Amino acid sequence: MNAAHDNRRPRRAFVSTTARLHLGFFDLGAGAGRRFGSLGLALDAPATRLTLRRAATTSVAGADAARAANYLARLQSDLGIAGAHALTIEEAIPAHAGLGSGTQLALALAAALRALHGMPPAPREDAIRLGRGGRSGIGIGLFAHGGVVVDGGIAEGDHVAPPLLARLAVPAEWRMLLLLDREAQGLSGAAERAAFAGLAPMAPAVAGELCRLVLMGALPTLAEADLPGFGAAIGRMQEILGDYFAPAQGGRCTSPAVGAALARLAAAGAVGIGQSSWGPTGFAFAADAAHAEALAVRLRADPTHTGLDIRVCAALNRGARISVDDEE
Repeated sequence: MNAAHDNRRPRRAFVSTTARLHLGFFDLGAGAGRRFGSLGLALDAPATRLTLRRAATTSVAGADAARAANYLARLQSDLGIAGAHALTIEEAIPAHAGLGSGTQLALALAAALRALHGMPPAPREDAIRLGRGGRSGIGIGLFAHGGVVVDGGIAEGDHVAPPLLARLAVPAEWRMLLLLDREAQGLSGAAERAAFAGLAPMAPAVAGELCRLVLMGALPTLAEADLPGFGAAIGRMQEILGDYFAPAQGGRCTSPAVGAALARLAAAGAVGIGQSSWGPTGFAFAADAAHAEALAVRLRADPTHTGLDIRVCAALNRGARISVDDEE
């Protein structure tokens, strides 16, 4: 590459990606030769936004900087990219909240680095490279496509991310209420691995019911924009999985405060009640913005729920935003 061409290379890359809801696994017993399999939905917020620049010396600033610095070093080494970079994380999805912050940060940084250096995107490969996507592939699928995605789980001995099986759009009018407990954290890392190892094998009948709920419940009702049907399928999945994971997380919900608020939402007419991944974030679905805001206002006015961060979000039916420019 000559110097004149090199001077025209982009100097900055921008990536914006958003949180996701992990709506449930299907088979934790591997009775059909594959384990996990999962269903997830992309939210329009909270977001991770970052800027990566060519620089004289490497620097990383912003939320989750230590983890991002490790990701950047690993990516440059594995992809053979030399030179220094300045990374600024302007906004980050809350960590250890069940919203997919680690995977979205890893994929956003990988996408920025590849865009800056003219390399094709490879989110599945980059996820595994950075230690993401080992159980669930929904974060990868949602980074690329948004909407609702289904992954096909992992065969024994696989060292690749789970395959994406389906992707559907979410009706624009639907809303999700998020209940975040800042005083609690979901399991991650070694604690998460130990929790999975300590769980009892999932009975084939239970896995079969979960699979039916996805294939014959959640997906067709979503395709028909039938929120009561979709909510019933998601709610039943969450009951089954909440009971299955209860020994590792102290009940159906990691946070008792979130659990109490979700019970109130259910009584008030919200549907699709559940916890995203290990939580502590809880969620519920409402038919439109007005209904969701009314439910949120009711919860915020109750002094027993003042410790929760209650948000109303829409689904995001597109993937991450990735762009480059030549500004210094």
